[in-house]
Amino acid sequence: MCGIAVVAGADAAGARVERMLGTLTHRGPDDRGSWQAPAGNVALGQTRLSIIDLSAAGHQPMFSADQRFALVFNGEVYNHVELRAELSDYPYRSRTDTEVVLAAWARWGAACLDRLVGMFAFAIWDERENTLVAVRDRFGVKPLLHAELPGGGIALASETAALHAAGVPAAPDVVAWATYLDGGLYDHSPRTFWRGISSLPAGHLLTWRPDTGPEIRRWYDFATKVGQDLDARPVDVVREEYLALLQQSVRLRFRSDVPVGINLSGGLDSSSLLGLVQLVQGEDSTALAFSFATGDDRYDELPWVQEMVARTAHPLIPCMLSAGEVPALAEQLAAHLAEPYGGLPTLAYANTFRRAREAGVIVVLDGQGMDEQWAGYDYYRRALDGPVPVVQGSTSSATRNELLSPALRAQVEPFTPPAPFPDQLRNIQLRDILHTKMPRALRFNDRISMASSVELREPFLDHRLFELAVRQPAERKIRGETGKWLLREIVAPLLPTELRLAPKRAVQTPQREWLRGPLRAWAESQLEVALARCGHWFEPSVVQRTWKSFMDGEGDNSFWVWQLISVGLAAPGWRS
Repeated sequence: MCGIAVVAGADAAGARVERMLGTLTHRGPDDRGSWQAPAGNVALGQTRLSIIDLSAAGHQPMFSADQRFALVFNGEVYNHVELRAELSDYPYRSRTDTEVVLAAWARWGAACLDRLVGMFAFAIWDERENTLVAVRDRFGVKPLLHAELPGGGIALASETAALHAAGVPAAPDVVAWATYLDGGLYDHSPRTFWRGISSLPAGHLLTWRPDTGPEIRRWYDFATKVGQDLDARPVDVVREEYLALLQQSVRLRFRSDVPVGINLSGGLDSSSLLGLVQLVQGEDSTALAFSFATGDDRYDELPWVQEMVARTAHPLIPCMLSAGEVPALAEQLAAHLAEPYGGLPTLAYANTFRRAREAGVIVVLDGQGMDEQWAGYDYYRRALDGPVPVVQGSTSSATRNELLSPALRAQVEPFTPPAPFPDQLRNIQLRDILHTKMPRALRFNDRISMASSVELREPFLDHRLFELAVRQPAERKIRGETGKWLLREIVAPLLPTELRLAPKRAVQTPQREWLRGPLRAWAESQLEVALARCGHWFEPSVVQRTWKSFMDGEGDNSFWVWQLISVGLAAPGWRS
């Protein structure tokens, strides 16, 4: 897991890349390298978090044996062992998965992408063809941002701060902020919250040549891979295939030369992950387990987690978050994420990565992705009855667009998700997988894990699992009031009965209570910053009146409050 920085077609490319790398040390504290093409028009840089082959042989940029290709790579290709065997005639100089990607590209070109199982973002320079290609993985687990540079050329990087260091002005994208504040949408398109900075879409690649500039095309189409037809095979056949893929996915993600741990909550997905770890690693596995808590019995899932691990040899490290830690941690994460994030749950989750690093664990597994695969959120059950919301477990409005000025509301960008499938359920799943829930969660997860120099691996995000699960008929996903029906049947032998049957619970923290209590003064200070810096975005009197109503106990949703706090956290870093 690393940070990458690329400049193409701009003056002083090497110097720019060095400035960019200075902002990415947390993503790769173990090594740093840069290289400029002989023609001087392209430079590549990387900061390395060493996971596979910890030796100097893994230094990047890495060059192919014939020196034609130069590569900077972020992520993991989990099936590198199998690919290395298939490409055994290549003269390897390391044990890294990065060099396997080089060998695969040299053999198959961009066609090699279909063979990669993993999470990745990389850039590869072809000296012979004078061409740069940048690639992002199928679901966008690893980030890759790009921007045109003042004076010409482009820059690409793992994080926004690196692009600002390259010379891109740190100015807010008002359309992105308006769309977020109005309807809660973010990470649903290539647009970011920064003017002039775009995210390379998941499953896409960017090609740059000196004479043509950047061109972007899709290399992975999830809807096409799933297909129009539902899986008509007997359920036992699907069960066997899916369980085999689950085991393989977990087994591959334990490939590491550094310690691997597990993030756990008390829900079905985490308990399934723990059961699979036991199945794959054996009952004597002692991988450290981490679970966040806030000390509030109404929300904490620690008792369920303790019950889960009590049956195993896994030591459990509870990661407590107190209200007093929130202001400093919120500001720290605002700097790392550079865009709005999910409030106290994100802060609590970030705390687990900090504790993991302190415990010497460099790789952590979690259970992201099952709800989108198997229709686990409560609103999926309403998918055939009309419009479907994007908020789980709330009875009041998540956003308050009456707080916004008419001028800002006029900037809102409409969003209509694609609907390639003949049934609404799969179209809603596709929306969540590619445009709403997963992209948002993946951005949060990448930045907060890398802020602590920890690699997060998500076994359930294997594309083969997603393609198989989404292809299943609705009755295999939802039965009555139960979501993830077939998944529950598949993992049943791995779980205690009470966990297998537990209903879906939204990830909860006492955000509402803390904002009304110990964090009130801090929250009000952030609202004041937001109104002082961006008063023209809001109706200040309406904001004050709505805030007072919230303080008086009105409403069960505090997302809109965190939106305003997000403006307060972000605005001091904006420049024109």
